[in-house]
Amino acid sequence: MECQKYLKVEVLSEEEAWNLFMNKLSYGIRLPPKVEEIAREVVKKCAGLPLAIITIAGSLRGVIDIHEWRDALEELKESSVGQTDMENEVLPILLCSFNRLRNPKLQRCFLHSSLYPEDYHIHRNELITRFISEDLMERRRSRQADFDQGHSILNKLENVCLLERSTSYHGNEHVKMHDLVRDMALRIAKDKPRYMVKAGLQLKKIPEAQEWREDLDKISLMHNNIAEISSGTSPKCPRLSTLLLCFNPLKSIPDSFFEQMRSLHVLDLCYTNIEYLPSSISDLRELNALLLRYCFKLMLVPPLGNLKALRDLDISKTGVKEIPQGMESLTNLKRLDTFDSCIETIPSGMLHGLSNLQRLTLPKSIIVPIEEVEGLKQLEEFQGKFSSMCDFNRFINSQLSDGRLSFYDIQIGDGRCNRCYYPERLACKLVAFGKDSLKKGQSLCRDEIMVPQDIEELFFQQCGLSRCLLDDLQKLNNPLELKRCHVEKEDGTECIVRLSPLKELMEEVEHSLKIPFQSLQILRLLNLPNFICLVKSEGVAAPPLPHGAFSQLQKLEILNCGKMKKLLPRSLVNILHNLRVLKVESCVEMEEIIGDNDEGSLVSNGSADVTLPRLKSLIFQSMPKLKSICRGTVICDSIEYIGLFLTNSLKKMPLFLPPLDGQPSHPPFLKSIHIFKEEREWWESLEWDHPNAKIVLQPFVEYLYPELAPAK
Repeated sequence: MECQKYLKVEVLSEEEAWNLFMNKLSYGIRLPPKVEEIAREVVKKCAGLPLAIITIAGSLRGVIDIHEWRDALEELKESSVGQTDMENEVLPILLCSFNRLRNPKLQRCFLHSSLYPEDYHIHRNELITRFISEDLMERRRSRQADFDQGHSILNKLENVCLLERSTSYHGNEHVKMHDLVRDMALRIAKDKPRYMVKAGLQLKKIPEAQEWREDLDKISLMHNNIAEISSGTSPKCPRLSTLLLCFNPLKSIPDSFFEQMRSLHVLDLCYTNIEYLPSSISDLRELNALLLRYCFKLMLVPPLGNLKALRDLDISKTGVKEIPQGMESLTNLKRLDTFDSCIETIPSGMLHGLSNLQRLTLPKSIIVPIEEVEGLKQLEEFQGKFSSMCDFNRFINSQLSDGRLSFYDIQIGDGRCNRCYYPERLACKLVAFGKDSLKKGQSLCRDEIMVPQDIEELFFQQCGLSRCLLDDLQKLNNPLELKRCHVEKEDGTECIVRLSPLKELMEEVEHSLKIPFQSLQILRLLNLPNFICLVKSEGVAAPPLPHGAFSQLQKLEILNCGKMKKLLPRSLVNILHNLRVLKVESCVEMEEIIGDNDEGSLVSNGSADVTLPRLKSLIFQSMPKLKSICRGTVICDSIEYIGLFLTNSLKKMPLFLPPLDGQPSHPPFLKSIHIFKEEREWWESLEWDHPNAKIVLQPFVEYLYPELAPAK
């Protein structure tokens, strides 16, 4: 139709669905209370689909007997679409969408999504990883290409409304299946391929023997309460390719269980209480993926040398203490996850033989054997620890030459124990410098540190930084795409940027296109005993910061920097127009948050007021000498949360309150102001620019006990 704009028609809300149902059922005439209670459950099963609501309402029109209503609801619970009319009218419409996919690849991936429980929000990367393990997509040359193909498939399924997009609390992207769409998928999967899906049904035992049919292709028993499988159990499923037992309190599996499943490609036992694996796993010669993540009680994996087809082995977050025997012969392995396992050593020569590895994660206790990993030319995702800067440089050089490394989490030396875990896809470009790793004399490679140009996150902890962080960054390949920077326990660091006329002039000529901190979004400074200021001006005519520096900064956290007296010069505040979170804590000498520009700066002070247009969270804590936030007024209409704790020297709160009919009003997005209970008298004594300010803000004030102070 060559439409210029596409509009997605959303499903009905609960109230809209009820109104439509009643209109089609009885033209708005009220039902008896007990019947209405059942009717509302019936409507919920239609999950907001107008066609389903209209069809089921028509089939129940004129029904008065409560027994018939209960029977209708029971049928819906058992099959989701138990009525003949629903079967004849709703499913053909949904099936039409499936058939019109045309592409068998899309159809396979769609049907596979029905293996999850009803209403389950599936992480996109997890689902794509399963597509890869199951060979549901075309094989591509790289892991990145595989994921690109997977996202393309999910987008197409979303566009035809067979999947819905959802976002988790943490902002991760998920997809889910509408209840009726899932029911349609499971009906299709009763033939070819043939699925048995009993996911999320609170089962305490595996299905009875007669349900394990010989022609089954996939079985999903995930998210149940299955704790054991009886001894001697041996289902005859010679065609079975996928078995999902994840998220069950399963403790053990009898050795006979896999004897008649020799075609198994994917075995998922993640998040179980499994203590040992049956030796029969060693005979699953067609197995592509063995997934054991978060099996904390698992101590040993049987020999895997016979599993020549294995491409995906995940023993991360387990109690496994040794690399399984026979690993060196798994030449097809593309993914090896051992992160946060109890493995302490890697057999010599093992990694060298796994030349097809695309993803490798190692536990923090293991020092990466550089002689073996530098030959992994297919590596795209890597998480591990190097003992020295020389080894790190060798690894990066080997990857820069003809490698494909796109995501990495690398530790150099000791430190940073709280490493993040990325189950399906490494999502960071991070290098962490540990204890003494940058100290002069500690490394022969000190002057040629090969930090990748595309690095997004740097972590410094007791590594031996110099007085100025920017000076160190320029020796680290000058990472211009840096988004996150964490500096902790660095005794020598005094400032982030040092401005001096001669220095700036030379850099401007030599690096005219290189702007420091132009992409930085998060800056965290912790436990820096000699840190004085963010920007230090030197000389009588020190220039301003280069245009664009710190312009993307969204979060600034400064904790326990005991020598700081002033947080921000006014010239820097004017740049921070994207700042969302400002947190300053335990800076015992801090006297002023926003002050005049440093002496010698060429920038004039200008207006006394400052504007932070996107600031949402402001937290000041444990600063006994803090006397002033700003000499003018702080304008931040976007503010949502203010926390003021143990800042009793502060006399005035310079928050701008927008006028309304000649009187001050609260900032439009403000949700709460937190104060410690014992500081109530101090809060009430604060000075404001308007006498009615306290009255306006009082409804938002909450007095907390110290142990309940939120970590915003």
